[in-house]
Amino acid sequence: MRTFIAGIVLIMAATLASATQAQVPQYGTSIDLEQARKAIAAAEAEAKKNSWPVAIAVVDQHGLLVAFGKLDNTQTGSVQIAIDKAASAAMYRRPTKAFQDALAAGGAGLRVLNLRGASTVEGGLPITVDGKIIGAIGVSGVNADQDGMVAKAGADAFK
Repeated sequence: MRTFIAGIVLIMAATLASATQAQVPQYGTSIDLEQARKAIAAAEAEAKKNSWPVAIAVVDQHGLLVAFGKLDNTQTGSVQIAIDKAASAAMYRRPTKAFQDALAAGGAGLRVLNLRGASTVEGGLPITVDGKIIGAIGVSGVNADQDGMVAKAGADAFK
């Protein structure tokens, strides 16, 4: 009987692990320069529409910079922050807002402070094509929710 129950537990664990793995977006072919420029152009259009001076970074799925844009009068500190947000979204395969929300919840959510390279501010989003992550976009320069809107415009250029 024990062997039977242990077998059922193993099957359930494997099923759960498989379902969890299916929920995590997988990496695809790395974003190329033309695609990165397309994301930046869409993000830039959103930022200009709202008169928001922002820095926009696009990285490949490893978090390495592929393309960068900065609107006039963007604060200097936003340059590296945009790159960090993009790298975080690519390496951890999730929006940086997920880390922001976990941190804001406190308690166990404070563990995100120990994740190397995780940006805890909204404005970084994975870029997906056919359900696979090809890179990420990061935006910095205005309020975090506004950075997120600009990043979304860039990521949505592929939908």
